[in-house]
Amino acid sequence: MFGTWFYHKRVRTAVSVFGSLFNNLYVLRENSSGEIISQVRVPLSYAPKRNFIERLSEMINGEEAERKVAIKLPRMSFEITSLQYDPNRQLPKVNNFVKSISGSTTSKRKFYTAVPYDINFQLNIYAKGQDDALQIVEQILPYFNPQYSVTIKPFSDYTDILEDVPIVLNGVSFQDNYEGPLDERRTIIYTLDFLMKVSFYGPQQNGAIIRQVNNNIFNIGAGLSDSDVLLNNIQITPTPSNVSVDSDFDFNISYLDTPAP
Repeated sequence: MFGTWFYHKRVRTAVSVFGSLFNNLYVLRENSSGEIISQVRVPLSYAPKRNFIERLSEMINGEEAERKVAIKLPRMSFEITSLQYDPNRQLPKVNNFVKSISGSTTSKRKFYTAVPYDINFQLNIYAKGQDDALQIVEQILPYFNPQYSVTIKPFSDYTDILEDVPIVLNGVSFQDNYEGPLDERRTIIYTLDFLMKVSFYGPQQNGAIIRQVNNNIFNIGAGLSDSDVLLNNIQITPTPSNVSVDSDFDFNISYLDTPAP
């Protein structure tokens, strides 16, 4: 049953889209007179928070660790923390939409209703000073009230199919190790928790395009021995007959005296 291979790269796309929201943030530093003396682009990477915490802690432990290049702050990292089904967004499972197959006028490709899931992301902001951290946080918060929607292309083969994906900011927290020893490197960490509402699609299926519809109309019980009497047959065909499912077309309606074969 599950032997049909397919891969729509939904999680991979979600990670790329989420990271692209925060890959162009800057921190400005001013002197005492208010003049800008430097502008720093904040690096962003996909990595667990504990990796950076351990690396920062190693900077003060041991002679060998001291010879390592310290992590340059400020910087950001993000990761997926959980993924769960969202029953509130589930549509009827028999719903579907179709797209034409390139070069074919007899077949169509069918997409069934997607399965909704919520992907939880955690964005961590690391800085040496409170002002640097707050500059980054303030460049993010105004866009989430608490939702921000992005438009993505769920299928690489069909670039005209678009999907709106909401991203919700669920909370902000921070920690500061200022209570440590005076010679310990200070690190301020802001943690932002996000929820991205994505949809997972199953395998695409091919089907034939309907080219003719016949409707036999009877007068029920009007014949001998209460048999049904055929009044006429309505035959509907597209015009032109070889139109694709994505093209504009008209209908040709014919009324016949004999039933459809």
